[in-house]
Amino acid sequence: MLAIFKKLSVGALMLAASASAYSAPKTVLVLGDSLSAEYGLARGAGWVALLEQKLQREKIDARIVNASISGETTSGGRARLPALLDQHKPQIVVIELGANDGLRGLAVAAAENNLRQMINLSQKKEAKVMLVGMRMPPNYGRAYTERFFGMYKVLATEYKAPLVPFMLEGVADKPALFQADRLHPTAQAHPIILNNIWPTFSNLIKSR
Repeated sequence: MLAIFKKLSVGALMLAASASAYSAPKTVLVLGDSLSAEYGLARGAGWVALLEQKLQREKIDARIVNASISGETTSGGRARLPALLDQHKPQIVVIELGANDGLRGLAVAAAENNLRQMINLSQKKEAKVMLVGMRMPPNYGRAYTERFFGMYKVLATEYKAPLVPFMLEGVADKPALFQADRLHPTAQAHPIILNNIWPTFSNLIKSR
């Protein structure tokens, strides 16, 4: 009888531990630039804040850490990521970087290498990575814009990472959805951005 009781107790503890692990909130680290850092917007109006609100409505238990910084490049993100991974221990890392590299005309190969290192760092910490892609304006030349846009798909394929090809789909061709600088989307644009990101993100967060 005692042996049976011990087996039942061990089984109950294992079930409790399993349930606790399953129900633990997922930590999502967003590493981005001004497009994710609410540049020129009221607090809570950006797509990352809207994502957090949507997760709450969907009753998906997750903690969003928005580590985005206006002006951030892939080089800056790569330098900051190790400490962020150690501090927050995310299960998911969303990388929205590259736009500032492109706007400065920096070498696509360098940006691609930085993104590759960030993916490797995240995956070594057992975090799943989602890439958020960007396009450059046509005045940067066809060769550059195509190579830049294509690097996200190359990396997504190489690392089997979910990809949002172009976060500004449905926004980029509408001048009224941009602030006076013509670079940063208005608050009215961010629900559209979230709609672009949500299908890919929701599949990822529900898969864990």
